Amino acid sequence: MRQAILDLEESKIREVANAGMGRSDVLAFWFGESDEVTPDFIREAAIDSIRAGETFYAHNLGLPELREAVATYTSRLHPPLGSERIAITSGGVNALMLAMQMLLDAGDEVVAVTPVWPNLTAQPLILGAKLRRVSLQPQAGAWKLDLPQLLDAVRPGTRLLILNAPNNPTGWTLTRAEQQAILEHCRRTGTWILADEVYERLYYEATPTGCAPSFLDIAAPDDRLVVAHSFSKSFLMTGWRLGWLVMPAAMTHPMGKLIEFNTSCASVFTQRAGVAAVQRTEEVTPRVVAHLKACRDRLVPQLQALPGVELARPAGGMYAFFRLEGFGDSLDLAKRLVAEAGLGIAPGNAFAPEAQGWLRWCFASRDPARLDRGVERLAGWLARP
Repeated sequence: MRQAILDLEESKIREVANAGMGRSDVLAFWFGESDEVTPDFIREAAIDSIRAGETFYAHNLGLPELREAVATYTSRLHPPLGSERIAITSGGVNALMLAMQMLLDAGDEVVAVTPVWPNLTAQPLILGAKLRRVSLQPQAGAWKLDLPQLLDAVRPGTRLLILNAPNNPTGWTLTRAEQQAILEHCRRTGTWILADEVYERLYYEATPTGCAPSFLDIAAPDDRLVVAHSFSKSFLMTGWRLGWLVMPAAMTHPMGKLIEFNTSCASVFTQRAGVAAVQRTEEVTPRVVAHLKACRDRLVPQLQALPGVELARPAGGMYAFFRLEGFGDSLDLAKRLVAEAGLGIAPGNAFAPEAQGWLRWCFASRDPARLDRGVERLAGWLARP
């Protein structure tokens, strides 16, 4: 077995979840998904496809109608682009891994902004790349980017810069000025940017499109930029495993070859569900965003009112990322909360060593009263002698 695989850390989020799964008394907020099921019309599109016998292979790059639908959807939010820049993938995780397989050789230098979802830092290591982290810095509970530090870290030998914004777990979001500075710097150094913009619609500040700032708004079509997306979050489709990539057109055909040797293609009936989702997005996403904003605004003040909690209201994403004064090891703390309070939240050190002592609470709850009950359990546990 390869040493790089043996050296991979197991998911600390899964470690906490495994300690509480099967217990009906645990309120679970550990995973990054809503507990609301996929809307009926999306499920019906997949059922209709199966009934029609669409159980065969599809084009490596995805159904032409889904690629067109995704291109149309993206063009409503950002400068227009064509389906020749779109590849359909078997989930957002697969999209990210495909992008890295396309761009990285063993020994290549990769810079990642952390804390971040652990897959983004594990995938370069799986491929034998050399990873360097540039950490966001907490300021009164909000995580901020030291832009000069990041630009200093990205040098002519840096092959890839990985950015996730809006960020899982912190909610940090790049500003347009920061994006412009990063793009211009990476043009000078010849560095590719891999932008994980899965949470772009889960953004709660006022913008013309309702989206967080995107690199697609400022990049040229042939810039060294790959943007990863997923149907999971804003379409309530986590279990469907469907995503897409936006890339320079010259990369698309080679990407199809690479998909062939990974998954061959996404399933047709899943892609039919994706067509329904993007074509009728206004029936889903605005409601999801409004509900998540209400959940955020319900949970965050309650947590902020607890003694010893350091937390800032996130501008994007679906997580409250907070620190409890007087506690050290996040994993130990999260396991104790499961065992002693019946509360399941993710440990901060699952996302980066610098997030030790922090906790991530997914506030995507179909029933907002669950959030209240969770805070009550945390408050009761903190008040114990």
